[in-house]
Amino acid sequence: MNVPAADEIEETLWRRHANPKSGWSRVPTGPVLVYAVYRRNVRLLAAALVWTVVNPFLFSPPAHEDAWMTRAVLAERWWIHEEGNHTVGFGYPNVCNAAGALGFFAALYAAWRRRPAGAALGTVASVGLKLWWLAVLVERYDAREQ
Repeated sequence: MNVPAADEIEETLWRRHANPKSGWSRVPTGPVLVYAVYRRNVRLLAAALVWTVVNPFLFSPPAHEDAWMTRAVLAERWWIHEEGNHTVGFGYPNVCNAAGALGFFAALYAAWRRRPAGAALGTVASVGLKLWWLAVLVERYDAREQ
């Protein structure tokens, strides 16, 4: 039995996740997790976690790289693997992703405490900062080709 190497599996997952349907369908996962915690809905929480894991397996690699979300996923991979960067940190643009992660944890905490305004604010900040981080990476990724 020929078992694929970890590098091959990782490459396959990145290619499949680059399908814009994969990337865009994962954007609401964070808000769904916060909502599940707020509602104390264990089944919804489990479904969202399973969706996060299964998502890249469900979509084929994109036919082209024209879609913004495709380039966002490719830019994230480029940023990590080719540029040797991390995804969070104190430098720009990683500080956006770090602040977004803090916003997400604040949203989860607010949801657990049943504070809807805090949960909503943390969720919006989290998603907005993640998309901002991706936008900066796409800009840099696209600029490297010129």
